Amino acid sequence: MTRRCWHESDVRLIERAWYDDGVVAGGARALLAPVEALYATGVSLRNALYDAGRLAQHGTALPALSVGNLSVGGTGKTPVAAWLAQQFVTRGASPAIVLRGYGSDESLVHERLNPTVPVIISPDRVAGSARARAAGADVVVFDDAFQHRRASRLADIVVVSADQWARSRRLLPAGPLREPLRALRRATLVLITRKAASPEAASTVSTEIAGVAPAVPRTLVHLALDMLRSATDTDAPRRIASLAGSAVLAVSAIGNPRAFAAQLEAAGARVQSAPFADHHAYTGADALRLARAADGFELVVCTLKDAVKLARVWPRQAVPLWYVSQQLVAEHGGAAVDAALQTVLDARPLHT
Repeated sequence: MTRRCWHESDVRLIERAWYDDGVVAGGARALLAPVEALYATGVSLRNALYDAGRLAQHGTALPALSVGNLSVGGTGKTPVAAWLAQQFVTRGASPAIVLRGYGSDESLVHERLNPTVPVIISPDRVAGSARARAAGADVVVFDDAFQHRRASRLADIVVVSADQWARSRRLLPAGPLREPLRALRRATLVLITRKAASPEAASTVSTEIAGVAPAVPRTLVHLALDMLRSATDTDAPRRIASLAGSAVLAVSAIGNPRAFAAQLEAAGARVQSAPFADHHAYTGADALRLARAADGFELVVCTLKDAVKLARVWPRQAVPLWYVSQQLVAEHGGAAVDAALQTVLDARPLHT
């Protein structure tokens, strides 16, 4: 069983209010319910104005595919967006990734996974698509743009996590949802990811989504651990199987640290979890605290999202810092992804 790290009580207080079953968490949700109702009203009004054409969508300089989600973090949206950009490259296109740049990790992850693909940081996706065209791209992938309806797109892929599906259906700030589940009806495709969740659990999520948005196709994707890689580039990559029997300190500042720890445990590691708030910007002091906490552990393992920030401040004499790369495996419904990609490819400017 995953043990919790010594500093977990200092972080993720909001998420405890979202997910815990205790009296205190329930009371917090009750106090937040009026604000949740106001938020829901605002979301419904905004979507109604877009649906009626009272708020206009603006054309983009290049054909666009949007990747987004309904919840705040933890679905695997960024690796999915990077994977889709890779699919465009494989098909002969020149993609760019446009994102608003919340925190520094997402753009750094994209640059690591797709070093030849331009990454454009722009809260205005319309302006970002123009910058992408100037950079030589002929298609764009909008990372985290499902709610950014101002910019038109040819395909809207919404990522849903099977690992988090049953945890909470409340809207912000009483829960993690940005929009109610019925918003999935405007998606081109719902892509259901699983990390530690079983294929059967992912299939159950797919069935439930079909009841909410029956006309929207669904794809099941496994975000599997691929390789263990040195975050500081000092050691050769290792197979995930090498974790078996090892005492591992699992460091993560992601939306769903439980799933990450569960994946490491499934690989045979003995895990103690050291979670931080999503998008946490690691400091030198954080690195020193983690290095001290790592005494007695054989490895410190994090995600790529953490490695791009933590490696810069990791003490040289500390226990080696590793991250796990991921492999995306389409387990069911891959044809729907191909169709979405082809829709965007077919709209590219001629002779680009």
